[in-house]
Amino acid sequence: MIEGPYFALTLVTALGCGLMAGVFFAFSTSVMQTFGALPWPQGLVAMQKLNRLIMNPVFLGVFVGTALLSAVLAVMTFVIWPDEGAWELLIGCVLYLVGSFGVTASANVPRNNALDKMDPQAPGTEAEWKTFVTEWTAWNHVRGVASLAACAAMVLALAA
Repeated sequence: MIEGPYFALTLVTALGCGLMAGVFFAFSTSVMQTFGALPWPQGLVAMQKLNRLIMNPVFLGVFVGTALLSAVLAVMTFVIWPDEGAWELLIGCVLYLVGSFGVTASANVPRNNALDKMDPQAPGTEAEWKTFVTEWTAWNHVRGVASLAACAAMVLALAA
């Protein structure tokens, strides 16, 4: 059974995963849909602005903090190895670290960096923008599903 500080760490990490799943869900179901429906230069500029504004202490604290907590929780799980829930915890940690944090670093951030260099006045940018929206949103779905599955795995560990 998971108890004491280990329980608290697991709970906070699960909540972080759930919160990030909600952020990714909102992006996939409304933000990117809205930006994609705007006239393309406006959508592009809006996403460029959002990419700058989202780099704030609250978002980064939850996003990066949950990754750090997942890493700590994984190490603690190997050290403590509880009778129940160990595999669920490890699966949850890997899902968040690889499926959310890793996908962000390897798929979404490079696309954001490329978007930052796009000029809405330059020829050919409309096609780049449309590709960006499709690819970025697809990878965002991966992050959302991974974060939600990580949260579920950690909750299952707490219920074990």
